[in-house]
Amino acid sequence: MTAVLDSPADTGRTPALLRDTAFRRYWTGQTISSLGDQVTMLVVPLIAISALHADAAQMGYLAAAGWLPYLLLSLHAGSWADRYARRRRVMIATDLGRAALLLTVPAAHALGVLTLPQLYAVVLGVGALSVFFNVCNPPLFVSLVPADRYLQGNSLLMGSRAVTYVAGPGAGGLLVQLLAVPLALVADAFSYLASAFFLARIDPAEPPAEPAGRGALGAGLRWIRQNPVIRAALLGTATVNLFTFVFAALFVFYATTDLGLGAGLLGAVLGAAAVGTVLGAMVTGRLARRIGVGPAFVVGLVLFPAPLLLIPAVHGSGPGTLGLLFAAEFVSGVGVMILDITAGTIFAGVIPDALRSRVSGAYQAVNYGVRPIGSLLGGALGATLGLRPALWIAAVGALASFLWVVASPIPRMRDLPDGSSEDGAP
Repeated sequence: MTAVLDSPADTGRTPALLRDTAFRRYWTGQTISSLGDQVTMLVVPLIAISALHADAAQMGYLAAAGWLPYLLLSLHAGSWADRYARRRRVMIATDLGRAALLLTVPAAHALGVLTLPQLYAVVLGVGALSVFFNVCNPPLFVSLVPADRYLQGNSLLMGSRAVTYVAGPGAGGLLVQLLAVPLALVADAFSYLASAFFLARIDPAEPPAEPAGRGALGAGLRWIRQNPVIRAALLGTATVNLFTFVFAALFVFYATTDLGLGAGLLGAVLGAAAVGTVLGAMVTGRLARRIGVGPAFVVGLVLFPAPLLLIPAVHGSGPGTLGLLFAAEFVSGVGVMILDITAGTIFAGVIPDALRSRVSGAYQAVNYGVRPIGSLLGGALGATLGLRPALWIAAVGALASFLWVVASPIPRMRDLPDGSSEDGAP
């Protein structure tokens, strides 16, 4: 049995899912929360630098604190979430907890007691609560979205997220100008409160809880190992994440030192990727309907890293170099959004309800766990080989990620298999 992808008739002026009250409230909360996240990504480092005078090493610790919970907690969180029937309540609680943690920063700053250890603890705590939110989200998504609209649902969610990639840094910069830097975090705190408010206004029938049993903690990893679709997807996305984080760790330094880009031009180049994600969100549904969701996933896995090969190939900061940098970032942004939307659609259709949170947790543990490793590896390669050779290695390694997928069932997946069975085999 297969779930047919959304038909072209579903792509009218107002998408069918947005006419559904429950999904619209869920989507609105996620969009507001994503905008707040983009503000925080800008504001937290500024707090560490301007208010707490953090050095480079301390900034590295701060970045690691945000990703560490995914590596340490994802398996346990997914196992727990599958045994709890009311995941929506957990998501509301984590939203409220994240808002409370963020509000401690401007409060401590106002009292003159803000310290770097507190900022580390807040980032670590927000990351831990985000892990629980994320493993509870897939079961809620499939309870709100019919199987034949998984592609549309993921396109709407990722599309609004892409818009926040464009608007968020600007909004954060404006807030920093209008308010003291720590006070700008209030915006993200209120975005979590908005997410909790909208989640509280829906009550879908969630997949039932699974009874506790022996081996539950490793069930997600075992299922991924046995399923050829998700196993190949994980190998591909984890590889591209590892090497693109190697690349990201070096890109800003390379662009400013070797290419001589100023802060304004660098910001514009990075902004091109955000604009590309918006276009990617717009075209993914049409692409997946035309060639199939599996082949579209492969396109995203190639299109995301391939343009990065242009960046170590350029020299100087003339118009030609700038044009290639803009093109590389823009096309890469298109590719990452195609990859994210099709991946979410495949996961929704393939993973069985009984294992949804455990598989999500296991996937996160690997896929997000490689990110800090990539950042550290990037620094090591840049220091030992030089920036340009390290960037070549990162770009080629990221592009090679599609090799994990070519022999799997994914390139032949036009529609989605029915994920309701226990094994979810395609």
